[in-house]
Amino acid sequence: MKNIPEVKLGIVAVSRDCFPMSLSESRRIKVCQEYKKAYGDIYECPTVVENENDMLKALDEVNTAGCNALVVYLGNFGPESSETLLAKKFGGPVMFVAAAEEPCGDALIDNRGDAYCGMLNASYNLALRNIKAYIPEYPVGTPDECAKMISEFVPVARAILGLKDLKIISFGPRPQDFLACNAPIRQLYNMGIEIEENSELDLFESFNAHAGDERISAVVADMEAELGKGNKMAGILPRLAQYELTLLDWAEAHKGSRKYVVFANKCWPAFQTQFGFVPCYVNSRLTKIGIPVACEVDIYGAVSEYIGVCVSQKPVTLLDINNTVPADIYNDDIAGKFPYTHKDTFMGFHCGNTASCLVKEPEMKFQRIMKRNLEPDSEPNISRGTLEGDIVDGNITFFRFQSTADAQLKGYIAEGEVLPVATRSFGSIGIFAINEMGRFYRHVLVQKNYPHHGAVAFGHYGKALHSVMTYLGMTDIGFNQPKGMLYPTENPFAD
Repeated sequence: MKNIPEVKLGIVAVSRDCFPMSLSESRRIKVCQEYKKAYGDIYECPTVVENENDMLKALDEVNTAGCNALVVYLGNFGPESSETLLAKKFGGPVMFVAAAEEPCGDALIDNRGDAYCGMLNASYNLALRNIKAYIPEYPVGTPDECAKMISEFVPVARAILGLKDLKIISFGPRPQDFLACNAPIRQLYNMGIEIEENSELDLFESFNAHAGDERISAVVADMEAELGKGNKMAGILPRLAQYELTLLDWAEAHKGSRKYVVFANKCWPAFQTQFGFVPCYVNSRLTKIGIPVACEVDIYGAVSEYIGVCVSQKPVTLLDINNTVPADIYNDDIAGKFPYTHKDTFMGFHCGNTASCLVKEPEMKFQRIMKRNLEPDSEPNISRGTLEGDIVDGNITFFRFQSTADAQLKGYIAEGEVLPVATRSFGSIGIFAINEMGRFYRHVLVQKNYPHHGAVAFGHYGKALHSVMTYLGMTDIGFNQPKGMLYPTENPFAD
């Protein structure tokens, strides 16, 4: 994927001065051996940190090595001030993990490390200094267990690094009656994100300036190759190619000091009459290469998608939590074949913004809802430009990051799947199944005032997404609670 960071991991062992430094060093070597064998490269800092001078030396070594994410490894109890100052001064995402004791013999006399105890003091000192750090669910382990925990830190670190260097570029205000896509942006600045808000006129001017661009023919050829037999409306491709070049050139010219870009763009109602098409297919193509384009100027939707790209390293999509599954489809194609109640299912839909690799038999079509309003009595013209088809079946994670009206950051995560069941509908659409979705819909989505847009990652990434949310300081993280685990607002006497 383009447009996301490459994580360069470093590991620093720490040692309390009344414990043998050699113990921490030898344990670090074993962890690195396991990590390199199973997961990839990691820079092994030669300095073991016992005091603040060691900390400064180790900091210089990991910075010189180009590390942008750091593992602080408690091979023994660890020096609580020096190890937490290392995290503070490093500046990038940091993980703390600790060594379990080895099979003993006589090792618990001279080679007992007490890192189990040291992790408690490390966490206390991190809080005292107001330092964010990633700490696994059970942060103490053998070398192979620590290596696995470190591998789980990588997607979290990638997301945190991406957000720190991200610019959101938006065009236009939220459409009327889509206030749900509007939320205070203060928390985005707190996350280190930069935001550039533009007028639709700015976009229109830049689009017109790209008329006759010599690169258009090459982009059209690429679109034709991607669509294949689904290229049902070839006449609109030159205008879509012109628009794609407009967005890509704008991103390059306006990213400024930032490395990564996402878009949140207005796409109706005036867009069709002025630009002469709907932008969905272009949105899908940019999302496919790691540049999410959120519909309807949904800035928090764009951020959600980007975090999903960083965590999964695959294309994501943004869908409406749209409509119930008709009873006949449920009874004929789902009941008895899949372990879901009718209320566990729903349809996720958007006009045609989902990447072609995530859609079965994708076809270029027209936006039916807009055609009703804009050209009801003619063949589709300005409503052309959607990429449509049923979304591929398989595991998914539905999630969203959001700000409340009083600028508090919150989120939700629910793992589930897209069922291999035909939707009989239009747009980029799929039949989704999430355990206890009915209760989750009422007591998280409705109760906590979430908008209708949700980001979709293709795979189960709840653990990493939850860790990202926690690292960002969220305390309100909703999930689809299992039966018998009541939500605070749930009526205990309900049927």
